[in-house]
Amino acid sequence: MRHAARVCGRFAPSPTGYVHLGNAWAFLLVWLSARAQNGRMILRVEDIDPQRSRTEFIDALLEDMRWLGLDWDEGPDVAGPAQPYLQSLRKGHYEEALTRLDRIGVTYPCFCTRGELRNLASAPHAEDAVVPYPGTCRRLDEAQRAVLFGAGRRAAVRLRCSAEEVSFTDALKGEGRMRLADCGGDFALRRSDGVISYQLAVTVDDAAMGITEVVRGRDILHSTPGQIVLQRLLGYATPRYAHIPLLLDNNGERLAKRHKGLALRSLRQQGADARRVVGLLSRMAGLNPREQPVKPGDLLPRFTLARLPEHDQRVTEDDVRRLVA
Repeated sequence: MRHAARVCGRFAPSPTGYVHLGNAWAFLLVWLSARAQNGRMILRVEDIDPQRSRTEFIDALLEDMRWLGLDWDEGPDVAGPAQPYLQSLRKGHYEEALTRLDRIGVTYPCFCTRGELRNLASAPHAEDAVVPYPGTCRRLDEAQRAVLFGAGRRAAVRLRCSAEEVSFTDALKGEGRMRLADCGGDFALRRSDGVISYQLAVTVDDAAMGITEVVRGRDILHSTPGQIVLQRLLGYATPRYAHIPLLLDNNGERLAKRHKGLALRSLRQQGADARRVVGLLSRMAGLNPREQPVKPGDLLPRFTLARLPEHDQRVTEDDVRRLVA
């Protein structure tokens, strides 16, 4: 594990679609927070799920982020001591962590099918992730597990979570206390098809890459207690967290990759200038009241996380029209 001598932030995009304004908003704030503290930036591509990740989206996100004016010190295209920076190439690190967790007796096999799990939560978004796993397979004894394995059933691996509250400090929201039972309960570390979970991969990689500051959307807040528990079990340091407000569309829905018209690639094709995009995003962040076209570096002298708005920000049709005017 590498220990950073100074602030180290990270971009952690998933290559499941083209970068949109919501991604650009988060990336800009991540970059500003680290660079304003004279910190380092690492780009890690979270392509751990082979069914959803595509190489073409990796190439596109590198291009779109550079077009926006963002840079990084280590990443898939910039060699560094923590390489590789593609999660799909880091499976050995995750399996090693799983072995350590198994040895201390905090994991168990889960035979629940995807259909059974879908009945617990009807959608994969953060707002639905608070539906807890009921502990069905946690209560199985060794004989019952042996029967299921003998029948050819594949099992996921879950973390046996305690009922205690997890305390942490959020740079924007202050002191927080959350129970894992309210954040999904015993969460998966590895799926039954062998794919490593987001929770485990992120925790292992943040430690290996010396990440000291995690700036991300408030929709990921429910993941924080579980990652802190894993950090403690594995002997990792806990980074500083800051959960920022989200960008919403004109109807008040969170921006996602289904908003194809708000993809940076689409806006560029319509004639958008990167400085106008940064100007819009920085105005919504409370850094540029007149929405003047700017480069990310122009915002550094006056940036602090404390200046960010408390509430989500809405991208209107007028906003988009100004970008491509």
